[in-house]
Amino acid sequence: MVAVVLAGGQSASSAQTANSTNTKHDFSAAIFSTYEPLVLRLEAPLDDLFAHGQQDNYSVRGALTYQDRGREVHVPAVKVSVRGNSSRNASECTFPKLKLEWPSASLKIGTHCGESTDGSVTAKFGRLPNEHSPRREAFVYQLLDVLQVLSLKARPARITYVSSGREPLVRNAMVLEDTSDALSRLGAQKEIAPEQFTSARDAFAPADSATLAFAEAMIGNFDWCLRFFPRDTYRCDARRPLWNVLAFAWPDGRVRPLIYDFDVSGMVAGHHRWFGDIFNEAFLPSASPARLEVISQLQRTRTLFGRADLDRARRHFTQKKADAYRLLDESDLDSAGRGTIKEYLDTFFEAIGSDDAFYRPVVTAPNAVAYADASRRSAVCPARGPIPAGTPVSDPVQTSGDMIQVRLLDALWHWAPPVKCPDIRKTPVWIDKAAVTRDYP
Repeated sequence: MVAVVLAGGQSASSAQTANSTNTKHDFSAAIFSTYEPLVLRLEAPLDDLFAHGQQDNYSVRGALTYQDRGREVHVPAVKVSVRGNSSRNASECTFPKLKLEWPSASLKIGTHCGESTDGSVTAKFGRLPNEHSPRREAFVYQLLDVLQVLSLKARPARITYVSSGREPLVRNAMVLEDTSDALSRLGAQKEIAPEQFTSARDAFAPADSATLAFAEAMIGNFDWCLRFFPRDTYRCDARRPLWNVLAFAWPDGRVRPLIYDFDVSGMVAGHHRWFGDIFNEAFLPSASPARLEVISQLQRTRTLFGRADLDRARRHFTQKKADAYRLLDESDLDSAGRGTIKEYLDTFFEAIGSDDAFYRPVVTAPNAVAYADASRRSAVCPARGPIPAGTPVSDPVQTSGDMIQVRLLDALWHWAPPVKCPDIRKTPVWIDKAAVTRDYP
């Protein structure tokens, strides 16, 4: 790998130092030219920084040293700040995400968040607060790269944090590409601000939108939002048409989406603590949360795209299936993380692998109603109106005349909180047999 030079001056260890003529893009291109773990040492008053973590624009000064294949580089003056959104809360991460900046470059750090020693996740947002998390997230970025899904570049790291009054702390981390560097790398002209974004149907090619939706399903990520059409309210609202999705514009007029930020995805966190508030665990015989999460997002795509676009997306990923598993086999992930990621991959490729698997039975009839019994005397959660078209149904539990008893999978989050409808999430319901078909769209 080409050595990277970062800042002026010679370090006490006679390490190489940066040349001021190096550009920010040159640095980023070199750093992210490999997925080998990057070894860094950051010296900074982190206690002071974390105490002011909720203050925007608060930063401290530090020094950075990194090693790569025997080469050592020293940056004597680095601006260190806390970044992120919910991860900045002390109740969420005792060691939040960081951003390092100096005149010629910048670098985002995905930290270990906390010191948990088991698989438990944080109480509110469901992060895995230990050093397995950044390694798993770096793998997700690499997986997306292999599958040719537009995203930021990331690389696993091992960082020694040195702060006055503390013993040096050595933890796994992830280094992440800056948005401006991604623009330069991809040859894009600008980023479209969320407040200027209209909808995916207006801005993106259907193939790009479908690839994005399939990728989020594959990794079990729900911490994202993209307004696909003007009145789309699935995990979006009027204020937020984009969340953890970037819209890049190219000089020729094309606009394409990039996805990022996967620390609360299923592949990284291992599970979602809100699962029981959304999905009926008994929908599948396996009762696997990972399988249901993947299938629910894949099934939602049937409400967004035509068959040609859906089948094109299925082929895009299926053609790269062997590459995805090869990457997993060659990774150095922790055993639990490897098993979790494999379950998501297995489910995803099984669910898109055939028409029978992908085009599952769904409710298609307008004004279809869920009932508590076959006699249709009592509707379930009538205030929410009819069952949305595209809602998947399980194999019939029992049949009575022209009625079938099934479990519903709330793929469209129609009955999600703050809606209270335990009968949808906990029990089978009765619907008209004629309301269900595989022929959708």
